[in-house]
Amino acid sequence: MRRNRRAKIVATLGPASSSEEMIRKLFETGVDVFRLNFSHGSHEDHRARHTAIRSLEREFGYPIAILQDLQGPKIRLGAVAGGRVVLEAGQTIRLQLDKTSNDPAVLPLPHKEIFDAAMPGNKLLVDDGKVRLVVERLGSDFIDARVVTGGPVTDRKGVNVPDTVLDLSPITEKDKADLAFGLELGVDWVAFSFVQRPSDIMDAHQLVGGRAGVMAKIEKPAALSSINDIVSLSDAIMVARGDLGVEIPPEDVPGAQKDLVKLCRLAGKPVIIATQMLESMISAPTPTRAEASDVATAIYDGADAVMLSAESASGQYPLAAVETMDHIIARTEKHGSYPPIIEALKPAIESLPQHAISAAAAEVANAIGAAGIVAFTSSGTTAYRIARQRPFMPILSITPSEATARRLALLWGSYSVRSDDVSNYGEMVAQAVDQAKAVDFAKPGETIVVVAGVPFGKAGSTNNIRVVTV
Repeated sequence: MRRNRRAKIVATLGPASSSEEMIRKLFETGVDVFRLNFSHGSHEDHRARHTAIRSLEREFGYPIAILQDLQGPKIRLGAVAGGRVVLEAGQTIRLQLDKTSNDPAVLPLPHKEIFDAAMPGNKLLVDDGKVRLVVERLGSDFIDARVVTGGPVTDRKGVNVPDTVLDLSPITEKDKADLAFGLELGVDWVAFSFVQRPSDIMDAHQLVGGRAGVMAKIEKPAALSSINDIVSLSDAIMVARGDLGVEIPPEDVPGAQKDLVKLCRLAGKPVIIATQMLESMISAPTPTRAEASDVATAIYDGADAVMLSAESASGQYPLAAVETMDHIIARTEKHGSYPPIIEALKPAIESLPQHAISAAAAEVANAIGAAGIVAFTSSGTTAYRIARQRPFMPILSITPSEATARRLALLWGSYSVRSDDVSNYGEMVAQAVDQAKAVDFAKPGETIVVVAGVPFGKAGSTNNIRVVTV
């Protein structure tokens, strides 16, 4: 099941893609990571999907990553007067700390944290920014706001507060119950929504306890202001362009995306570009030219993965969406402009032996035209360090840990296999050659570059390069 590309595909499962047959077809078409969106569906729905994926994994002998995406806190209006009110630009509207309202001039907002944190001049965006308000005056249980952009408002519409850092944990009681369930199932990655500050990721790690990789979804301006620390503390990043594009100007999203990909590559952390990548394919069998360009841009930026949401979860053409994304990635990576762009974005080598060894392995492999790089890794760190160099050949990650093999399914260029640990150089070379041949990674007579740490089996000890002829 080797893919004809380096970047990975994440696909969300949902009503259109929950049968065992459809999950199999999605995997065969190109999905590397399956996303379980816990904003929708019951625990039993997700259990059935998880079971189908693991069954598929055993059948093919190929590690598949499962990403649990937690809902996070949702800030919504309560029930408005008559179920629908129409706001006019220039009018003043009151937001009241309440669950319901019978007055069309008052919108109920049952979230005290907003009243505690808002300041005059702050923006309030209703229904993904279709209605825009600005705070003019406020008290402990009310906000008087001027309507900048008017429109209809109905019950339970979402509210975004881009200028306000809320005293609100990104992990709700629902999330805690969902997380416990997901960890019991054995998910490989957990994505946390509404991350605002580094302490949110610390809390996430404490709850996960090393049982899965912790992924921060970047969708709040507050997160961007602390992004270096958030990236450093996270195991991976998702650029959630939907909510991010509501809370910051749309024209700022492309630059933020490029900055985040660059920062993650520098840190050796996988990064997913998500939301509206092939949006039109929810109801059409082909993408727009702009969507194809959007996916290609993420690949040129050096993203580890691109993601399908509603396209695969509830759309009419889930298989076509995966196939289209697979073709765009493969064609982009083969384009003549791809290598020089990726090379130009290469991060500087950090002054640590393990970073230098990993970078040197990529350089040696490129220089001699090796068929690939074989990385022996316990925690996955060696593979991450090699992948940040974006070598021209694939990376075969050999690990004794099934959990590590699965998490590495998200990593750019990595094909991972689980195998027993080695104890000496002879075993290392023999196993590298055997595994390379077994997965058609290299043919007899071709050269591979082998990277490992001595003493063998000790995490973080990358210090050895061997050039081996198969």
